[in-house]
Amino acid sequence: MKSQKSPRFISNLTRNTLALIMAGGRGERLKHLTQWRAKPAVPFGGKFRIIDFPLSNCINSGIRRIGVLTQYKSHSLNLHIQRGWGHLRGEFGEFVELLPAQQRIEASWYAGTADSIYQNLDIIRSHSPKHVLILAGDHIYKMDYGAMLAKHVKNNADITVGCIEVPIEQASAFGVMGVDKDFRIQSFIEKPEKPEPMPGKSKQALCSMGIYIFNTDLLFELLIRDADTPSSSHDFGKDIIPYAIKKYHVHAYPFTQAKSEIQAYWRDVGTVDAFWEANLELIGITPELNLYDDQWPIWTSQEQLPPAKFIFDDEDRRGMAVDSMVSGGCIISGAHVRHSLLFSNVTVDNYSMVDSSVILPDVSIGKNCRISHAIIDKGCEIPEGTIIGVNAEEDKKRFYISPNGVVLVTPDMLGQVVHYAR
Repeated sequence: MKSQKSPRFISNLTRNTLALIMAGGRGERLKHLTQWRAKPAVPFGGKFRIIDFPLSNCINSGIRRIGVLTQYKSHSLNLHIQRGWGHLRGEFGEFVELLPAQQRIEASWYAGTADSIYQNLDIIRSHSPKHVLILAGDHIYKMDYGAMLAKHVKNNADITVGCIEVPIEQASAFGVMGVDKDFRIQSFIEKPEKPEPMPGKSKQALCSMGIYIFNTDLLFELLIRDADTPSSSHDFGKDIIPYAIKKYHVHAYPFTQAKSEIQAYWRDVGTVDAFWEANLELIGITPELNLYDDQWPIWTSQEQLPPAKFIFDDEDRRGMAVDSMVSGGCIISGAHVRHSLLFSNVTVDNYSMVDSSVILPDVSIGKNCRISHAIIDKGCEIPEGTIIGVNAEEDKKRFYISPNGVVLVTPDMLGQVVHYAR
């Protein structure tokens, strides 16, 4: 009987939950990839954008009332959501609403994560949710928020914070939690210099994923109080959560694989190196992130494209890709692609070689090019004979090189000025 009630229990919870995805950040550590777009709009995984992952998690979890808060250079993000996420049925109370910074309160932009929600309290109130799920729009993962909501209710919690285990030497980049044996949060410090280890795990710290579940009335109370506090930075991690744990029942929810204590897949692709690595992980034989999972599909704006094509089969001119992912609309014309990920509408011309690289949509690579350990941004036209990723000293003169030696190339760097939403 218990197993029969559980799905309906979670369904009722998700139906009465409003999800708010904070997608207004620039993502400065991604360097030139976010020069003309917000981080959540950055392409990922061959055909998706980063924002598609939290949006898909909501849909697959049964949460179909979603607001997306945008601010920094959001035009391409807005277009993507309008084109790819307009299939929900408004007459059934389903929606994905864009909530741009509108200077609704004292002509101010969003001043922090908490302030972005505060400035939309009237909109939240109009939807009358029982719970509010607050998400970051710039992480790659698959997560059932219904299970987290069920745990929130079971714990009789006021706030629940999604968390992951992070090696102690990397934890200073996150909000770090101290918890008791029942995972009730006792302390929360944003980006501490000396992170506190988890109970029983001296080499791991429990860190925030930027995922929060609030009982709606309490969320209103905390945000209004925070807005009236002049010294506040209006941030969930720095202000709201540290204050709340002193007065309310705040629980941590460890994000693990189903029916296990093994850490589930979660990536912050916030640096050029992390972005390159996470994309190339997908071409592995059994990658941690399975994009072929029909039980948990990742939805996106679907272009109508022809299949990828590989042409010429001469000894010295053979169109082929090995150990790679190649998206629709690509043409590999007498060129060799190895251990790389090609997004939609990429062309690689005769006698060129692409190795260990991430090639974003609508890139054309001319003849006799050599590209290795690189990220080529959307819309680049690589001239014939260009060599990238072979001579670091030469690359530094024109392109950005990451700490791990990944070469980032954008149209601007090539003198191809494309100042529009992409």
